Amino acid sequence: MKDKLITEIQASMALLLTTAQLEELRRVLTHNLHNVEITERKSPEPQETAENGGLLEVFIAAKRIEGCSEKSLKYYEATIQAMFNAVDKPVREINTDDLRNYLAKYQKERNSSKVTIDNMRRIFNSFFGWLEDEDYILKSPVRRIRKIKTDKPIKETFSDEGLELLRDACGEIRDLSMVDLLASTGMRVGELVQLNREDINFHERECVVLGKGGSERVVYFDARTKIHLLNYLDSRSDGNPALFVSLSAPHERLMIGGVETRLREIGKLADMQKVHPHKFRRTLATRAIDKGMPIEQVQRLLGHVRIDTTMHYAMVNQANVKNSHRKFIG
Repeated sequence: MKDKLITEIQASMALLLTTAQLEELRRVLTHNLHNVEITERKSPEPQETAENGGLLEVFIAAKRIEGCSEKSLKYYEATIQAMFNAVDKPVREINTDDLRNYLAKYQKERNSSKVTIDNMRRIFNSFFGWLEDEDYILKSPVRRIRKIKTDKPIKETFSDEGLELLRDACGEIRDLSMVDLLASTGMRVGELVQLNREDINFHERECVVLGKGGSERVVYFDARTKIHLLNYLDSRSDGNPALFVSLSAPHERLMIGGVETRLREIGKLADMQKVHPHKFRRTLATRAIDKGMPIEQVQRLLGHVRIDTTMHYAMVNQANVKNSHRKFIG
């Protein structure tokens, strides 16, 4: 009960204090309430349905303190609120069958993929697991809903020829620099658009990017990328600190949508399908592992917290499997 009270106080102050200040607030409250006994006052016939939104709000605040991005928080909130609206029960009365029926109906009505449904299951698992940990409910109803088995198709990567075709289709030095930087670093598109000119260390051929959860990491680029970046920056006359800007005045920072649109256009010029930023990242991971880079180093290069995520991105080249079979077995 004491921990729950402290968490609620932290959540209420989440928008006013920094993460460090919130942690200090928790330390002070824990210390001063150490010998204090706290009991929950039972209110007569509380309106449980009205509490659903309140509990969701506290949960979102708690996830924000943990460092979840605003984009993820909005997805969490929308997914859980949609479930509340459909099930139409107080959160403490929602059971396993309610959630199973909701997921089954959602999948049938929207023809959703297994990946989407399992993502929803994981969000519900996080929410109800948190409610259980914070003593709002006795047991999470998601415990008995097993992970949904999803198909694992081999996702495409760029071939050497494909990358060269994309480079040839770049009519602007900016686009060529962008393609090379994505291909040689494997950075996320969200990390790319946040880069400033001063972030690039040309001497060491590296730069620091801000990844998910606000974590920084160093990524590296090759000599070709260095030359193209230098040529691109030398060609610019604007004063915008951003590394990549729009081609036309007032030369504003290029955003994620702009990068994705431009890459699709370059793909069409190269007569290639499915050209998007994430494909460069998957290509880098696959090649690195195929060429013998230890998986732990690939994990650090991509900025993954869990190595399972790295393995998901790195699809082993089938030709290499065939060659290894002949070498070691056949």
